[in-house]
This record gives sequence, C-alpha cells and structure tokens, in this order.
Amino acid sequence: MCIHLYINLRGYDGPTTPYVGPARVTSSPQPLHPDDHGPGRKASISREDLLAAALKLVGPHRSVSTLSLREVAREAGIAPNSFYRQFRDMDELAVALIDLAGRSLRKIIGEARHRAASTDRSVVRGSVEAFIEQLRADDKLLHVLLREGNVGSDAFKHAVERELQFFEEELCLDLVRLAARDNAPLHEPAIVSKAITRLVFAMGATAMDLPRAKDPELIDQLSEMVRLIITGSRALASRSAPR
Repeated sequence: MCIHLYINLRGYDGPTTPYVGPARVTSSPQPLHPDDHGPGRKASISREDLLAAALKLVGPHRSVSTLSLREVAREAGIAPNSFYRQFRDMDELAVALIDLAGRSLRKIIGEARHRAASTDRSVVRGSVEAFIEQLRADDKLLHVLLREGNVGSDAFKHAVERELQFFEEELCLDLVRLAARDNAPLHEPAIVSKAITRLVFAMGATAMDLPRAKDPELIDQLSEMVRLIITGSRALASRSAPR
C-alpha cells in the first residue's frame, strides 16, 4: 500500500501549494539606450536651446570658456550625449555664441545709428547709449564679446576679433555716408572706425564691473571721446584737402 501511495503521489500533476489563481506574466525591464532621456530631460534639443542655456550660466565673473559640457547639458535639460547632436564640443558652442552676440549687437547698434541719423539726435550719443543698454541687458550677449576676447582660447579670441572687424566695417560705411551728408570728410575713415570700436569695447569691458549708477557718467565720457576722434579726423582731412 505504501508503494501504491508513493506511485500515486509521483504521478500527480496538480499543484503542491494552495491555488491562488492564474499567474501574472511580467516582462523583464528593457535596458535604456544611453541617449534615452530620463526624468525631467527633453527628448530633443536645438542649437538655440543650448546657446540659451550657456548664456544663463555666464555672468560678471563667469566666462563661456569656464563652462563644462555637463553644466550646459544640465541647464538645457538633456543628457550629455545629446549635446553632440548639435555641437562637436564646447569650443564650437562658444564660437557660435560669439557669432550670435556679434550679429545681435551689430543689428542693435546699427539700428540706433540709423534712428539717430534720421532725427536731430546725436548719432554718437545714440550709439553709445544703445551700447551701454546692451551691456546691462539680461541676455548677456555683449558680456560674451567683452570677456572671451581676453580670457578665452585662441579660437575664441579669433572669433571675437572677427566680430570686431565686422563692427569696424559697418561703422566705416556709416561714417562715410554721414560725412558725405554733412559735407565733412574724414581722414582715414577706416582707422577712425577702428579707433572708435576698440575704444568703446575697452570701456565696455571696464564698465561691466561698475554699478549702473555710473552709466550716465560713462555715456557722457565715452560720447565725448568718440566726438574727439571724429573731430580730429575732420581736422586732418581739411588740412590735406586741395586748396
């Protein structure tokens, strides 16, 4: 009988534990791809988003050259690997930021000159006021140009130098046009535009660390310096003019 019971038990295919219902089938979690975005991270990002994130991180005592890729990625809300979909490295981002700053500032200053030229306002003072206004703007674009030319890598410095040359070329065209309108020719207008551009940017680099209360005094001084350059150029032109 013991043998018969043992055989019955061995041949029994039913459950050996109390029945608790059908088993649930669960799939094992799939590993995440390295580029998959985690909680709080964006699925996609644009060049403009990364540039805006970098601008948020720069400040009076922080230049683009000191930013790390991970810092910018974290500020933009993306995984570090996603950065490479838009830029090769931080140097390329910094150069793109310098180019953006230059284009934006040239547009603003150029518009200020043209507005002043079409009214009775001083072109010099209107341009200087627009420059200082941008120095205090929240987007910090001017800060990028003023700082990276001094503390950045060679690539950054070359990019800043290129933007300054663009400023000089556009200013030279405006100076020649205004000189013809006023019948007051300039001596070496290209050198005049370079002197004004370098002066304004050098003063701007100093002004970044000054309180806003100093802005009116700075505008007065800078406007007078620019006028002196132009007046000297006109005087030299009149001396060399054929009589």
